[in-house]
Amino acid sequence: MSDSIHGHDVMRMMVEAGRSYTESQLEEAIVQRFGAEARFHTCSASEMTPKELIGFLKMRSKFIEEDNQLSMAGKNICEHE
Repeated sequence: MSDSIHGHDVMRMMVEAGRSYTESQLEEAIVQRFGAEARFHTCSASEMTPKELIGFLKMRSKFIEEDNQLSMAGKNICEHE
């Protein structure tokens, strides 16, 4: 299994893409970018699948949600590792 990827990397990917995603589109984009076996961590959680990471970030109000679409503002990304 590959090393764990920080959730910040997913948030930066979204900012760089400059688009909105449905949850399933975002999950697909994460798998395409980081691989199907990738696991993710944040400051307070670890070993998350892409789907679990999306749920975690939603719970933490990191996304901008509008019309069942998720987007990311750069200001929502904390800069610590």
